[in-house]
Amino acid sequence: MWQEADNKLYKKFQFKNFSEAFAFMTRVAIEAEKMDHHPLWTNVYNTVEIRLSTHDAGDVVTEKDKKLSQKIDALIAS
Repeated sequence: MWQEADNKLYKKFQFKNFSEAFAFMTRVAIEAEKMDHHPLWTNVYNTVEIRLSTHDAGDVVTEKDKKLSQKIDALIAS
């Protein structure tokens, strides 16, 4: 579940290995690019942490962030 804190949506994802984590990041990158809305994220081995906020709205959570978070969740479900 996404958590909202410090004007960001946050979620941690864990995978079997680095390759799966990186493949996930690639799928997220494609969706983010389509929306012209790019996450702040980190990846260490099998863990990806994503933080979403809208920079041009003053670094707060907007509908754009909620839509991207839903797209990201759909990638996990598929």
